[in-house]
Amino acid sequence: MLVFKTKKELSDHISTLPKTNNLGLVPTMGALHTGHTSLVQKAVNENQTVVVSIFVNPTQFDNKEDLAKYPDTFDDDLDLLSSISEDILIFSPSADEVYDHKIKAKKYNFEGLDTVMEGAFRDDHFNGVGTIVEALLLLVKPDRAYFGEKDFQQLQIIRKLVQQQNIPVEIIGCPIVRETNGLAMSSRNERLSKQLRQKASFIYHTLLTAKEKFGTENADYVLDWVKEQFNEQEDLELEYIEITDVETLSPITRKNEKLKYRAFIAVYADGVRLIDNIAL
Repeated sequence: MLVFKTKKELSDHISTLPKTNNLGLVPTMGALHTGHTSLVQKAVNENQTVVVSIFVNPTQFDNKEDLAKYPDTFDDDLDLLSSISEDILIFSPSADEVYDHKIKAKKYNFEGLDTVMEGAFRDDHFNGVGTIVEALLLLVKPDRAYFGEKDFQQLQIIRKLVQQQNIPVEIIGCPIVRETNGLAMSSRNERLSKQLRQKASFIYHTLLTAKEKFGTENADYVLDWVKEQFNEQEDLELEYIEITDVETLSPITRKNEKLKYRAFIAVYADGVRLIDNIAL
């Protein structure tokens, strides 16, 4: 398994690959889990060459404490990736290498996709995401790039970014991978106590019931019902629950049978922020 620390090293190696090779990219921030490996496995299945980036991107963190607490499991990550394929290319640069010693996010106009939900609570987050994803796409020049649907808002923003910047890549969204109790897999889950990790499955089971109710009730009823459920939970604090149109991420006003909807949720569990979503 080859590990590249600089953009030039990676670019030079990619330039030696046969032009007929399909190239896949899986951007990660490390602390890999089964959710990540499902993306990598799909990329390996669909491409002759796969690049996995491991880079904790500072410009997408609005909370410095959150950035400082992000787990560093690089050696374990390499072991996990090598169990999938020894031929995976790893890109693990420093922040100065990525940003040329000017660690600052670009400004984008994502046409409102970034102002709701996560964007409303995490200042400048999606500018940071867009900056690193655009940089990786332009460096690697993959045929396909893989992202998980747990960050569905991010997925839609990346699709918008690719369209706006006219980057020739296929963006592939992959299903949410869950723990046995239903909790969406996340690196943040490791910060939960065993008891709270089990209790946090309440998030997903509440979404499942909300989906059932959405079949017969209006959106306001469903949103109020979810809020009531969390009001009764001591250890889980609801930050937001939204039902939006899948394409525009605009909050629903009235059901339209021609549109597809999704419910999005953010919850704090003993200071650890967890997100999830479900197709309705």
